[in-house]
Amino acid sequence: MTEEPSGDILAHGPVHKLTVEFELNRFRGELLPELDRLKELGIIRIIDLLAVRKDRTGAFMVMMASDLRPDEAVDFGTAVGKLIGLGIGGREGAEVGAKLGAEMLADGHVFEADEAPAIADRMRPDTTYVIALLEHTWAIPLRAKIDRAGGSVIEDEWIGIPDLISIGYSAEQGGSLEGAEEPIEEESAG
Repeated sequence: MTEEPSGDILAHGPVHKLTVEFELNRFRGELLPELDRLKELGIIRIIDLLAVRKDRTGAFMVMMASDLRPDEAVDFGTAVGKLIGLGIGGREGAEVGAKLGAEMLADGHVFEADEAPAIADRMRPDTTYVIALLEHTWAIPLRAKIDRAGGSVIEDEWIGIPDLISIGYSAEQGGSLEGAEEPIEEESAG
């Protein structure tokens, strides 16, 4: 039987790992202002961000960022470690995981700058990789209300453009849409 997480863990929003590749390093100064706008509106918070930019000669530079203060990073590491430990070893595992998580985020980052050379080795010249952990802070009040009402999230999934194309392709090949009761049939003309 899995134990329920405590309230301090539920005080965090869901975390989304987003990895993006930018070809030819063409930036127009739009990304950071958009992240700032989303943060100001209370929609997201950057848990950690690692950007690796590789030029045409193979040289690379690294940028790291986080919205967490050092104490918040340790609190976040504690909460994540507690959840992972809970899954591994119940209450005792949660205690061990909380300590390890706090230690891992003591420097304020999930990602380590020393990971950049391995990332750069996989990159093509003239590209930038950005790996971000984004906390969806907008979901914290919703999660709390679901919890107070005794609800449990059964499924939590992002559906992107490739997913929708795949659903359409599957339907075209004679499949049905997931959750639909009958296959989609083409209407006859005329």
